[in-house]
Amino acid sequence: MRNAFIDELVLASEKNDKIALVVGDLGFGVVEPFANKFPNRFFNAGVAEQNMMGLSAGLASEGFHVFVYSIANFPLFRCAEQIRNDIDYHQLPVTIVTVGGGVAYGNLGYSHHAVQDYALMRSFPNMLIGAPGDPMEVRGIMRYLLANPQPSYLRLGKVGEANIHTQVPDVHPGQWLNITGDQSSGGQKKSTILTTGATLALAYELIRNNPSSALCSLPLWGMKYKDLQSPKFKNCKDVTTYEDHLLDGGFGSWLLEAIHADGVDCSGLRIRALDSSICGMVGSQRALHAATGLKMEQI
Repeated sequence: MRNAFIDELVLASEKNDKIALVVGDLGFGVVEPFANKFPNRFFNAGVAEQNMMGLSAGLASEGFHVFVYSIANFPLFRCAEQIRNDIDYHQLPVTIVTVGGGVAYGNLGYSHHAVQDYALMRSFPNMLIGAPGDPMEVRGIMRYLLANPQPSYLRLGKVGEANIHTQVPDVHPGQWLNITGDQSSGGQKKSTILTTGATLALAYELIRNNPSSALCSLPLWGMKYKDLQSPKFKNCKDVTTYEDHLLDGGFGSWLLEAIHADGVDCSGLRIRALDSSICGMVGSQRALHAATGLKMEQI
């Protein structure tokens, strides 16, 4: 996912000299293709994340589309006030790019878990959340964001994510992507698995063992796009969501709020997320998923 991100950023920056990249003394080994090619638009703010976010807001106010890149916990929770006041409320074109969403950095300790990030970012009214399930979705999200600069959050995995899509999907906020076909067949509604983020790979494995269910991904979502969700349920018998985030304040909760507000029957919606016990655990991503509810055998 990281390589797909920087590749799309460099390609766009060759045509647009108003794209800037800001890092907080992290990301080396990934960001060099941009830094070497566009040194005047690359800024290392050092280990000063709040200042980094203020710097990014300042650049955006002068006409730049700014991408801020760091490990997930650093540019979010340390910078919540700056994101809210400087970026979201002023509707500035800053894309906060985090690597290691969920528990991808679980071996570094629970200080590096990003399992409350959806809850924080979806509470900001102008923030668009990009949670790609594979590198192809990263490219689709980047192309949408570059064409539509706005306050946004792009949540990447750490490394080695496999492609589920065979080509770059056409991504739009609030729109479900069909991965394994339509949600109805022969006039019969099908059970649907809906994912956002890295759990797409897990869900894809589930579908291979249970082809009677449909699989969809929702890589772009946020507060403004709740009203697009209820019509989707007309084609579904039931929906199960998967996410590598805590249940409270996460993607499934967002979807439940969306359909409940429209008076849709919520009894067919099931939410699979991480248990809160993960907040005190250390281990690999696979081990932490298995311990807190996302192990395939448990599902």
